Amino acid sequence: MNRGFETQMRLAIAVALLTVLCASAARAELRVCNKTRNMVALAVGTFDGKDWSSRGWFYAAPKQCAVLIKGTLGSRYYYLHGVHLNVDGGWDGNRGFCVSTKNFAINGRTDCEARGYKRAGFFEIDTGEKESWTTNLSD
Repeated sequence: MNRGFETQMRLAIAVALLTVLCASAARAELRVCNKTRNMVALAVGTFDGKDWSSRGWFYAAPKQCAVLIKGTLGSRYYYLHGVHLNVDGGWDGNRGFCVSTKNFAINGRTDCEARGYKRAGFFEIDTGEKESWTTNLSD
């Protein structure tokens, strides 16, 4: 076999594999899709094995999705809180995290009020240790 051709083939295979790997990594994320007729605001709670934290707000228009965490998911469990904007209702649960009325990134989930935040209920999402996960919110 021609040595130049063999080198070109190896290079082409390496480029193809790298393209596939990069495309897969780019799609890995925690995504929430809004299947309602109203805009929603979203907050996510996480535990990194040592510390709890919460972040928000992420927004999803009707029939659109929001990416809350980009990249491969590093945990099995995430916690979600959602609010319908301009109408009553939302999605919450029995896991308390700190939130703010403005965009936030808060370390810890205790003493929310003493630190100037509100406490809100979040529901658990079990990703089954998948690298990527989508949750749909509906009325």
